[in-house]
Amino acid sequence: MPDLSPHVAAVPPSGIRRLFEAALELEDVIFLAVGEPDVAVAPHIAEAAVAAWDADLTDYTANSGIPPLRNAFAHRFATAHGAEIDPARIWVTIGATQALHQALGLILGPGDEVLVPDPGYTTFSMSPRMLSAVPVPYALREEAAFLPEVDRLDGLVTPRTRAIIVNSPSNPLGTVLDDTRARELLAFAERHDLWVISDEVYSEFTWDRPHVSLTALDTLATGGRRVVGAFSLSKTYAMTGIRVGFLVAPPEWDLALRTAQEAMISCVDLPSQHAAIAALSGDQTHVDVAARHYRENLDAATALLDARGIRYRAPDGAFYLWIDVRHVSGGDVAEWALAFLREERVAVAPGSAFGASGEGWIRVCVAATRDDLLAGLERLPAP
Repeated sequence: MPDLSPHVAAVPPSGIRRLFEAALELEDVIFLAVGEPDVAVAPHIAEAAVAAWDADLTDYTANSGIPPLRNAFAHRFATAHGAEIDPARIWVTIGATQALHQALGLILGPGDEVLVPDPGYTTFSMSPRMLSAVPVPYALREEAAFLPEVDRLDGLVTPRTRAIIVNSPSNPLGTVLDDTRARELLAFAERHDLWVISDEVYSEFTWDRPHVSLTALDTLATGGRRVVGAFSLSKTYAMTGIRVGFLVAPPEWDLALRTAQEAMISCVDLPSQHAAIAALSGDQTHVDVAARHYRENLDAATALLDARGIRYRAPDGAFYLWIDVRHVSGGDVAEWALAFLREERVAVAPGSAFGASGEGWIRVCVAATRDDLLAGLERLPAP
């Protein structure tokens, strides 16, 4: 049998999926490893998808998506961030994962480099390898509050560096950029003439501070010619399996994106696009209710961890807890998490799945039922 392309072997497997799939083989598991909202999709969103199916709205659309959906995203973005985005810059994608991969595919050639956060979401490193490019991690250090240190980034740039990925609110860390650091990152990218790929999937969930959108800052400053934004409805509207996201791209990318979308997906299915319109344009009460639920879960979880003397990073956004288990993980948190799963029937994501800087930590999703969340945390070994 012919071999696979050599670059495939360089793609790191997902440490989260390894743990998740092991958990599926067991019974009575508390699932805290995957970022899956435990709230139901709002009825008006489901009804819009059903109505589209009933009306036989099952044809191809433009590669970029239908105009009402692009307009709906532009309107909500302007309302939230005060930046008007031309709908022509908005491309409907199969979740933010495809948006990210699409952007990297237009930016990176074989051997090119992209700076990626470490710890950072797994696909930040997987996608470049799928493109025969090289992810170069930039450490998010505990002593620097797990935030990008702009003065350390300069030393990572080489003649092959083409872009930097920035994620705020961060998955897995829950960190949120403030305006000063966001502008420092944009200045760094301008200084080295780099693209910025801004993952803003969790922008609707920040705790006691605003979300600072790099996409909005660049739109206001340059018309959107430096930052490429990746967005999703998955977490905000509990639509993880419906797979609708958005890529906000420079206007000059129009022809290239038409070609790339046709080659990769053609278009997102039409019933999902109609569900997305209902999500963005309809009543937002369910989003507020979900945010309160996640925040209350966070408060209950951190109170429990405090009482048990277990260290963690208090998140400023997203719905994860970054928990220190170095006192028990023995230098291999991935194997410890597997053993913890088998012995205690609790699935947590090992921090090393998000990069070398995550060794000794775990990520716990708090978008779960309160009882499951607290029961799972009760089984963590205290120092």
